[in-house]
Amino acid sequence: MTNKVQDLRDIIRGAISFQRSKTPTVLSSLLAVEDAIGYIPQEAVEEVAIFTNATSNDVWGVASFYTNFRFSPPADHVVEVCWGPSCHVQGAQKVLRGILDLLEMSEEGDTEIHDISLKYNTCLGACPQAPVISIDHYLIGRVTVEDARNRVNLLRDQNDQENRA
Repeated sequence: MTNKVQDLRDIIRGAISFQRSKTPTVLSSLLAVEDAIGYIPQEAVEEVAIFTNATSNDVWGVASFYTNFRFSPPADHVVEVCWGPSCHVQGAQKVLRGILDLLEMSEEGDTEIHDISLKYNTCLGACPQAPVISIDHYLIGRVTVEDARNRVNLLRDQNDQENRA
């Protein structure tokens, strides 16, 4: 086993061992892993199965049931475009198209360079501020196409500066 894989397993074991619940479950263990490393790798499935006395199939069953779990490392930043009724009526489709075009993507997902993950969200809970986007969980309301594109460009500039440092 390589040091990198062993380090990952150690992080996973730490995350699932220090849960607050007196009776950790498969779900609580998967949530603890995702909180710690941002996604659910194969090693986590194996470790959670051992920790909870479940089978790997049981763990995969729980993990794959919940659509918010990731199975690959997350991008540096997450941009969500609200697609709820209020946002849709107020122009979310134009905002989404503007971001997709900027990122050279045709649908939600991660960019090729893995700097931004674009997600559609059924409701960000800020309907009076429609249309709304979220950047790394920070809500931006009454967003225009130009504003959304500018903010995504700022994320890219920030990543470029961090990569040069």
